[in-house]
Amino acid sequence: MARTALVTGGSRGIGAAISIALQTAGYTVAATYAGNEEAAAAFTKETGIATYKWNVADYDESKAGIASVEADIGPIDVVVANAGITRDAPFHKMTPDQWSEVIGTNLTGVFNTIHPVWPGMRERKFGRFIVISSINGQKGQFGQVNYAATKAGDLGIVKSLAQEGARFNITANAICPGYIATDMVMAVPEKVRDAIIGQIPVGRLGEPEEIARCVVFLASEDSGFVTGSTITANGGQFFV
Repeated sequence: MARTALVTGGSRGIGAAISIALQTAGYTVAATYAGNEEAAAAFTKETGIATYKWNVADYDESKAGIASVEADIGPIDVVVANAGITRDAPFHKMTPDQWSEVIGTNLTGVFNTIHPVWPGMRERKFGRFIVISSINGQKGQFGQVNYAATKAGDLGIVKSLAQEGARFNITANAICPGYIATDMVMAVPEKVRDAIIGQIPVGRLGEPEEIARCVVFLASEDSGFVTGSTITANGGQFFV
């Protein structure tokens, strides 16, 4: 049976790798983006994956956007909540706006993404919900009180939804990537990047495709007995 998947923040970085991997696995995929229309258009042209623009921090925008996706490609079976932002600062310098922006996108945005599709998943007795959390939601990080709080909160969402969704054949799981070779990480000074790699036992950054392969498994029929779990994909940098 062909399934449909929604990947938020799905046109760049880890999200793009996830969208492509799901498409390759046979899913019909829709990817969201927040603002970079040029990058989204290029991604659609290259892959054929439809992209939709909305702000996941806004519930009404998310609900309307999801309705558009379902009108175009059908009911959503798989949700990958990948969209996220950072507004880093040491806590004593962090502003209320920096706190609120990150909470709005990374935590409330997960609620806004899954809540509109949850009733349909319950009715159809199938759903796969995967949130992309972070190593820093597990261990914390200097200058990222806001980001770490959201990524830890995402794990609480997963554990709770796993219990609510179980009898409806809906699973909820998380992936906590470590440092991945995205444009953002590759843009940091080489000395800083080398210091990061020095903390990773496997001796390298992860690849976006390695996270995507985890998503493909969790989205599949074969993962039905896996729910409320967290896949820690960080090259051995941190153990839970």
